[in-house]
Amino acid sequence: MIPAVSLVIGSYRMTRQLRRTLLSLAPPYQRLEGIGPVEVIVVDNGSDPAPTMDDLAVDGLDVTLHHWPDPTHSPVPAMNFGLSQARAPIIAAMIDGARMATPGLVAAGVKGCALHPQAVVATYNYHLGPKPQQHSIHEGYDAAVEEALLRDIAWPQDGYRLFEIGVPGNGEGFPGPLIESNALFMRREMWDALGGYDVRFASPGGGAANPDLFRRACELPGAQLIKVVNEATFHQIHGGTITNMQSREALRGLLLEYARLRRRKLAPVTEPGWLLDGRTGQVSAPDE
Repeated sequence: MIPAVSLVIGSYRMTRQLRRTLLSLAPPYQRLEGIGPVEVIVVDNGSDPAPTMDDLAVDGLDVTLHHWPDPTHSPVPAMNFGLSQARAPIIAAMIDGARMATPGLVAAGVKGCALHPQAVVATYNYHLGPKPQQHSIHEGYDAAVEEALLRDIAWPQDGYRLFEIGVPGNGEGFPGPLIESNALFMRREMWDALGGYDVRFASPGGGAANPDLFRRACELPGAQLIKVVNEATFHQIHGGTITNMQSREALRGLLLEYARLRRRKLAPVTEPGWLLDGRTGQVSAPDE
């Protein structure tokens, strides 16, 4: 059976976090009534030890695990391979597999794609903890603190309580501008038009490959940006290259690589787009 939606997830040294991500994408936590079958394609980019299917098997979720045979500092080639394996007419990319979803995220992504023939459905990015993690890690935030926060809200009993223990990443609260989305939904034809992620982004962690993909999607002829509110992904601490960026030199390299490839500065997409409330299904168009 052809799935209704394919979720392509990148992984690197995050087995514990990835398992939580998969639990947050599986029914009954994820509310998939009326959506149809969902497939999850995990591509691991050279973890040692590598995750196994025993590590990632979740009841009710169709998960395929690939071990990328030629891992690089950038997850871009591995993610493009994952996109090539997707079978569904709607495909979502999560380049960082350490991001837990709220219960209506997948349904909102699929419903958003039904609103416009060239929909770019972007979900907002949150971090677990009191501040964006590139700041909170300098103030004692670590995996043990994160575990305690999740226990405090009795996750996964009510996935929307993640909003109680998280904050918008990099100040990206809705309905404001987004620089990227870590659960981006589009029809297959849109992905084909983009050609996936740009393999020239070779910096550790992919550099600005994910923001670049988002901006290029929004700039496709006829594209309609749809920003999902009241659903989100929540980043778990795992020492990732970009989110937990501590080196100014590394950040400078990311910005320089983007400027060299695109001949402009990296900046958020300021187009207001449409807002889709993931819980009510209501759609609104912010004032231009």
